[in-house]
Amino acid sequence: MGAMSVRPDTDAAAQQAAGEAPHRAGFACFVGRPNAGKSTLTNALVGQKVAITSNRPQTTRHTVRGIVHRDDAQLILVDTPGLHKPRTLLGERLNDVVRTTWAEVDVIGFCLPADQKLGPGDKYIVKELAGIKKTPKIAIITKTDLVDSKQLAEQLIAVSRLGEELGFEWAEIIPVSAVKDTQVDLLGDLIAPLLPVSPPLYPEGDLTDEPEMVMVAELIREAALEGVRDELPHSIAVVVEEMIPREGRPADKPLLDIHANVYIERPSQKGIIIGPKGKRLKDVGTKSRKHIEALLGTPVFLDLHVKVAKDWQRDPKQLRKLGF
Repeated sequence: MGAMSVRPDTDAAAQQAAGEAPHRAGFACFVGRPNAGKSTLTNALVGQKVAITSNRPQTTRHTVRGIVHRDDAQLILVDTPGLHKPRTLLGERLNDVVRTTWAEVDVIGFCLPADQKLGPGDKYIVKELAGIKKTPKIAIITKTDLVDSKQLAEQLIAVSRLGEELGFEWAEIIPVSAVKDTQVDLLGDLIAPLLPVSPPLYPEGDLTDEPEMVMVAELIREAALEGVRDELPHSIAVVVEEMIPREGRPADKPLLDIHANVYIERPSQKGIIIGPKGKRLKDVGTKSRKHIEALLGTPVFLDLHVKVAKDWQRDPKQLRKLGF
């Protein structure tokens, strides 16, 4: 272990002797009220679909790390659930996950949508951030493609003032549009110098360190969330039971069998997920299979079943079983 802790400094010394800026590596997380554009921004920076995105609040439950490989730095993005006033045991656990993450990262990016006024939810989060003294904080105005320059200027001033009121200064304030890819690279340029001097922490090709089964479950869950009624978003959990290569297939035509269960809280929700004559569930399978095949780089046979886990969000035993 002793030898490892010396390595970043010796690397840095060698780089500085050669007149190069030392390589940096570290963790950053995006925070903000639910639906502030955090996951979309993570995906845009990494350049591949890593975090699940949905236009429904609170769809991110797992800490998905996207990894950005640059010549000068390696940026590991930790995607946390949105901080919110909890109403259930699951809500409280999600908030604990957020605070633990904030305490462990090197940079925090606070995301505020350009098209929405600074609200009590934003102030609640920034007040919490003000208490984390040592970590540099960047204010990121997201979704700038939805507003004109006057609205954007007002939002930039509002977020700057909020920092002053709470007694801290933002390390940077930057407007971005992940959808239009505006200033996304610049955001990476601003975060990189704030990271500690260190060799890369992950191998070159890695985009995330989440186990594949978790990512597959998230992709299925994202497809299941699309187009369902408002009462369902938090009631859906997906567990991948197994992923096994189909036996007896020729080497050039592999097939991966994936068996997954979609859990809901009440029997009445089953029909909503399955749809008339099973059409919705079939669509969920087709849509998520495309993303899963792109992620794993292999053809997939997806076997989906819908099951009821009564009131799982409030039951500690069920929460554990479903991975929370």
